[in-house]
Amino acid sequence: MKRIVILFILMSNLVLSQEEHKHVVYFDTDKYVVPSTEKNRILLFIQQLEGIDIDKIEIFGFCDDRGTDNYNQILSQHRAEAIKSIFSNNNIEESLITNVDGKGEILLNIVHEDDLNEIRGLNRKVEVIVKSVATIEEPVEIVEVKPVKKDDRLIKDGVKVGDKILLENLLFKTNYSYLESKSKKVIEKIAKELVERDDVYFIIQGHVCCTENSRDAIDRKTRKRNLSVARAKHVYDYLARKGVSKSRMKYVGLRRKFPLGKGDKFDRRVEILVTHIAEKN
Repeated sequence: MKRIVILFILMSNLVLSQEEHKHVVYFDTDKYVVPSTEKNRILLFIQQLEGIDIDKIEIFGFCDDRGTDNYNQILSQHRAEAIKSIFSNNNIEESLITNVDGKGEILLNIVHEDDLNEIRGLNRKVEVIVKSVATIEEPVEIVEVKPVKKDDRLIKDGVKVGDKILLENLLFKTNYSYLESKSKKVIEKIAKELVERDDVYFIIQGHVCCTENSRDAIDRKTRKRNLSVARAKHVYDYLARKGVSKSRMKYVGLRRKFPLGKGDKFDRRVEILVTHIAEKN
């Protein structure tokens, strides 16, 4: 179908930048066990990170000026490791935690004696720095879209066994098996085409990012380590509801075996592998 339209569009480029989210955890004298009140605060901080596209997490431990340098170095490292454990036990992928360092003691400035204990208490701490990926808008010039003949179908006429249907912009929320709202049009489009092309049989392949050794990731909703399978099944269930016969499709989770190398958000994806083309009557 020919579209003979000339449009003048003022668009914005999305430029990646980083935002920092900081949190401080305080410890009792000569201890690296996290006090209960501080543990509640760090759990609330982790909860507030949901929905944020985390780039990396840095954890730094500190002590006050008492004790030897070697002892304080070890104690500060234990404090940093204690906070790392809380993150790891609450579904934060360890691959995101890039630094866990004990920095030893913080030297005190000359202070009034009455302030000394308070300042020492402020130095018995761990600092957590979470860096997330954000976007800023950058204006670009007006461009002219020239008339073109375009086949915008996802399933082309010449599709054959072994072809993969790449669903660009079918993106999932970090740590979850459901799609981002901006992916709604993409999944609606592929569902409509698969209903029309009832001769196409296929496997839905789910993928994840950000795990080590090709492991699957944890589905934060169910707390099971089967996120790639859950993402594939999410698409399978949606297509079935839209009228695609279950006899034509299967689903499978491929964990992190096949990263694309284009960034984490593109690895949180689903692809469709064509397994059979039936003869039409």
